Amino acid sequence: MRKVLVFLAVGAAWGQPPLALRDAVRLALRENQAMTAASEGVQAAEARVNQARSGHLPKVDYTESFTRGNNPVYVFSSLLTQHQFGADNLALGPLNRPDALNNFQSQLTLDQPLYDGGQTRHAVEAANLGRRMTGEDARRVRMETIAAAARAYYDVVLAGESLQTAEQAVRSAEADLRRAESVRAAGMSTDVDVLSIRVHLAAVNEQRIQRAANLDVARAALNDALGLPLETAHTLTSGLQPASLPDRELNEIEQDAARERPEARQTRLAVNLAEAQAGAARSGLLPQVSFHSAFEADRQRFLTRGGANWLAGLSLRWNLFNGEADKARIEESTHAVRRAAADATRADSAVRLQVRRAYAGLRSAEQRIEVAQAAVAEAQESLRITQNRYQAGISNVTDLLRTETAVLESSTRYLAAVHDQRVAALMVEFAAGRLSADSEVLN
Repeated sequence: MRKVLVFLAVGAAWGQPPLALRDAVRLALRENQAMTAASEGVQAAEARVNQARSGHLPKVDYTESFTRGNNPVYVFSSLLTQHQFGADNLALGPLNRPDALNNFQSQLTLDQPLYDGGQTRHAVEAANLGRRMTGEDARRVRMETIAAAARAYYDVVLAGESLQTAEQAVRSAEADLRRAESVRAAGMSTDVDVLSIRVHLAAVNEQRIQRAANLDVARAALNDALGLPLETAHTLTSGLQPASLPDRELNEIEQDAARERPEARQTRLAVNLAEAQAGAARSGLLPQVSFHSAFEADRQRFLTRGGANWLAGLSLRWNLFNGEADKARIEESTHAVRRAAADATRADSAVRLQVRRAYAGLRSAEQRIEVAQAAVAEAQESLRITQNRYQAGISNVTDLLRTETAVLESSTRYLAAVHDQRVAALMVEFAAGRLSADSEVLN
């Protein structure tokens, strides 16, 4: 509780509305540009699915053109399509050397694939798999944004607490200096004790200055993680306290990671994508059947002296040989499937390793907290006794400075252990693929 009150005081001095850890995470999810980029990627993948589906739909085109010439074949055919051909046009003179003719042509065409060997189906399947992979990538970015925001938040809290510890050490050293000066005035010590404490005071002052600079940098890093201007100020209200976490077995977390991690899901989807692409490669060997129809109007003037016609037909196209390109493509897709399967196995191992690393870090930090907490209490009690003994002339200045340093170091180690435990708890959730804005580790 003392740590929460201390940091609330630091935040109040910062003079801004309160910002709890969970609020900071939600702010990051709303403002961080990485989330915007991920969302746009998902929308683009959705558009690619619609693009692939269009292969099942008819293609309708409208064209308008104008031509003029006296080519005998052009004039002959144009007069026919314009419904303007007469007996006079069969005379040898006009037939061989016709006058120049205008032709305004309007054409509406429709092409409908009836069977393409499954190419469109495989394209839609590949696009859907790509969309799911993009969705997993967006989920990974979301978890990374949450983890980065929470880590940066804890870094600011740690920097603030460390600064408070250093300031307390400065005040204690100043009190020691006054104590040493009074002992010297009583003739119980020499100038050496006073000078030694002044050197110690200068050292802890240096630490205070450095930690104040670290706090400024940590605040800027927090704003960067939140997607805000670096100079934005906040009042942080979530203190640095050890997390109370449920005891979970490592094997259970690994199983969650293998099932839930975006990277693991992506590699499995990549195998399916490679298989869909292999199917598309094989479909290139199958025939394609399509329907084509056209309506055409040809006129000598833009709106008059013309006629219309239509046609419809079916076509079959079968690729019998194209230089063995299809064979090479099928072979390439087969190797791609094997590569994707190997990548999936390798990714599964990497995910499990990351879980074990995070889990070990969490257990280590929890043990360090217990050790450091006891060390802080012992160092503070030792300092109290040593200060009283020095005041009475029983202890020397070396003992006093040693206990002062021990208090500062043990307090710093305790804060670092709590910080590392909170971050490690985040990373366990991240490694398991379960980190979200509602995760218990953000409480």
